[in-house]
Amino acid sequence: MKIREFIDSNFLHFNAGELRKSAQSLTDFISNDGKLFITLAGAMSTAKLGKTLAPLIRRGLVVGISCTGANLEEDIFLLTASSKYEVIDDWRNLSDIDDTKLLQKKMNRVTDICIPEDEAIREIEKVIFPLWQEYSQNNKKALPHEFFYQILRSGNLPHDGNPEDSWMLAAAENNLPVFVPGWEDSTMGNIFASHVIDSDIKAETIRGGISYMTELASWYETQNTPLAFFQIGGGIAGDFPICVVPLLNQDLNREVPLWSWFCQISESTASYGGYSGAPPNEKITWGKISPDTPKFVIESDATIVAPLIFAYLLDF
Repeated sequence: MKIREFIDSNFLHFNAGELRKSAQSLTDFISNDGKLFITLAGAMSTAKLGKTLAPLIRRGLVVGISCTGANLEEDIFLLTASSKYEVIDDWRNLSDIDDTKLLQKKMNRVTDICIPEDEAIREIEKVIFPLWQEYSQNNKKALPHEFFYQILRSGNLPHDGNPEDSWMLAAAENNLPVFVPGWEDSTMGNIFASHVIDSDIKAETIRGGISYMTELASWYETQNTPLAFFQIGGGIAGDFPICVVPLLNQDLNREVPLWSWFCQISESTASYGGYSGAPPNEKITWGKISPDTPKFVIESDATIVAPLIFAYLLDF
């Protein structure tokens, strides 16, 4: 039994039912020439979402991604040093002493899996720093993901993981538009800042958030197909790109269509006032979606829900 058939037959009510309805609706949306824009918060790359996201990109179903700096880099960490990661099966029972031992081993824990400092993070730094330095010395600038695209295409990056599972490699192969608001809040962003402090490179070598928003606005205006907004988690990765529509329509007085389909996977609740838990209808008041936009909210774990929906679209 394929995943699509299993979900259609068994995911009937509550969050399972919402998952099924959103997957069915999104499949119909894409079948009618719609395209998919995905936002990634949390640690989705380290959770290995690339196993289903990469084939979705290679299939041509994704037209853009907005993500945190962590998701941008952690997919490449996996590609570089997958076999060096350490899985912690009993992570709930770790003591402070256990975590201190992981620190001493240079293993950076993300819930139940550890990213190796030397084999992943410092290995990427070795490859990307000369590129940052070259741009700085020649007064050139680029967006954060453009530097990652270059090292992925260069052939200088060691591959320890499966290239088929890397969504960033798939994105680079397809020159997919990627937007990374708040990139500074990431490991490689911190490393870049350290080199600026040491006067190794100039801060302006990296183009920042305003450049990403202007790029996003230009990109959105060129889109000639309806766009689905698929939000995993919330935060800046979700709020930044969805705001491009009111920016264009209200701040620039241009006429662009609203986002045509919307789904969020989140564990946050609306009562705290944050974007991550804001219900879709609230976005109507900001001019991001319309009353007629299909809207879905799946209040569940994105590491479970997102791969199922992506597999549904791929008809695995």
